[in-house]
Amino acid sequence: MFDSGIIAFAFIGILAFACQWLAWRVRLPAILFLLASGIVVGPVAGIFHPDALFGELLFPLISLAVAIILFEGSLTLDLKEIRSQRKVVQRLITVGAAVTWVVVAVAVHYLFALSWELSILFGALTVVTGPTVIVPMLRTVRPNADIGNILRWEGILIDPLGALLVVVVYEFIVAQGQAEGVLSGMLAFVEIIASGSVLGLACGWLLGFILKKHWVPEYLENLATLSLVFFSFSVANMLAHESGLLAVTLMGMWLANQKDIHIGEILNFKENLTVLLISGLFIILAARLTLEELIALGWLPFALLAIMQFVARPLSVWLSAIGSSLHWREKLLLSWIAPRGIVAAAVSALFAIKLEQSGEPSAMILVPLTFSVIFGTVVLQSATARPLARWLKVAEPPPHGYLMIGANPVARAIAKALKKHDVRVVLTDSNWDNIRAARMDSLETFYGNPVSEYAEQRLDLVGIGKLLGLSPERSLNTVAGMRFGAEFGQQNIFALQTTSDTRLADKHLDGEVHRGQHLFGADMTFSKFSSMLAQGAEVHSTRLTDEYGYVDFVESNGKAAIPLFGIAPDGKVHTCVIDRKFEPQSGWKIISLFTPTLVAERARAQTQPV
Repeated sequence: MFDSGIIAFAFIGILAFACQWLAWRVRLPAILFLLASGIVVGPVAGIFHPDALFGELLFPLISLAVAIILFEGSLTLDLKEIRSQRKVVQRLITVGAAVTWVVVAVAVHYLFALSWELSILFGALTVVTGPTVIVPMLRTVRPNADIGNILRWEGILIDPLGALLVVVVYEFIVAQGQAEGVLSGMLAFVEIIASGSVLGLACGWLLGFILKKHWVPEYLENLATLSLVFFSFSVANMLAHESGLLAVTLMGMWLANQKDIHIGEILNFKENLTVLLISGLFIILAARLTLEELIALGWLPFALLAIMQFVARPLSVWLSAIGSSLHWREKLLLSWIAPRGIVAAAVSALFAIKLEQSGEPSAMILVPLTFSVIFGTVVLQSATARPLARWLKVAEPPPHGYLMIGANPVARAIAKALKKHDVRVVLTDSNWDNIRAARMDSLETFYGNPVSEYAEQRLDLVGIGKLLGLSPERSLNTVAGMRFGAEFGQQNIFALQTTSDTRLADKHLDGEVHRGQHLFGADMTFSKFSSMLAQGAEVHSTRLTDEYGYVDFVESNGKAAIPLFGIAPDGKVHTCVIDRKFEPQSGWKIISLFTPTLVAERARAQTQPV
């Protein structure tokens, strides 16, 4: 057992990193490995006991962590994203939540012989899905935009609603037998809504005003945000018990929908902090379980899981989607995805202890039962959702496509060659002549600055996962690399060198690390590529076979053919860059720039009589 807080925190950090890394490697939600590791170090090995280690600080820390997680999730809730499916989301968190609540409560009452009060409380617990499990699952499943936005919005908005429902039911339970029991429950409901809404919107407005007026330097913005999140959460809870989750959710939504407030840096900080908090929370809460509690449940959790998966969720989705534009395939996938997450785990543990202390000993079954539901939904859905999305044809295509900065002749020549091999390419440019020429070549374009707010709202990046900086303006390539580096990954940012790259001293070069990897060759610049095209160079593809491999291609063409891309049989595109070995195999197609001399030689060879 860890008897030192410092050692325990270090151990949790290492374990959390290992679980997140493993999840990244095998492309499964990290919650699977976090829960499993928590159970191993807790009830199985008995080396980690959170209650003994943290004492009375455990649940205040858990509450603050959940508040940060919900605030970070709500920062991504831009109302413009869900405009087309707003009614579906509204119904899912009202009608759908009510359906799930009723079905689960009835099932638990008859399966586990719990009192109606505890059954209704557990039903309220299980209406939540949560961003902690939805967002990682969406990264793996990659459904279309409508499905992804609906699930993300539902997951974030349903968390405070679920906590609110649990609080109301709890008030009813502790007040039962009293004449004012119903009145007490309704009063608690009104107090939670009022306190959470007022504190959340007020703190959101205050933070937005401070950021807009630049009263806080950039390096203190994250600290100011975190402090106000804690303030909003704690004061709201002080005014009305458990209204803090609603407060931080509304605070984040307010900031996310203010046009003149830039929250990119805040969001990045909160995303990194959230990964750490989610990882630690799942390990700690899972370690609090005991093997006896889990074994005592027997096979009944499987029956409950089946009812939730095949009755409660489909019924809530199909009722919520009545009159919407969703296709039956999209409804089916929505009906399948509803994993439970950290809020259900934290709230169940908190109220189980409170109910036990108030004379409800059977309430302790809520914790292992909740974790059984969490583990069951996550395991089942994470293993099956991606194949189901592909089978239903509602998954985004793999992100093999390219966003090109520039629609000049160089970009158009490369784009046409990639398009012939079914690679999605989007060319962006603020020069109308370039855009018009690209459209004449039947290329997909975006007219405007790719790093503008207008582009953030309208630039369609479905199937796009890489960036090519092909503008002659070095600064535009750099800014684009900075903007899309976090989204695509810095390893997927590429740029063609400009003449200034070879002329300017290092101290005058802007953001070299953000421009990405240099394309095609050490001596290849935008000017050289453009000049070769003007002199008659062309971009062609060559298929490699067992008889004609890459070595043969190089020997037959020499430096007259400059490799640009390699397309593997599975459709994955490999970009040729400086200082990285290019080794295409048999079955690959090589897209190369043929010099004017080679183009002329091939033309003469084709015109000569056989």
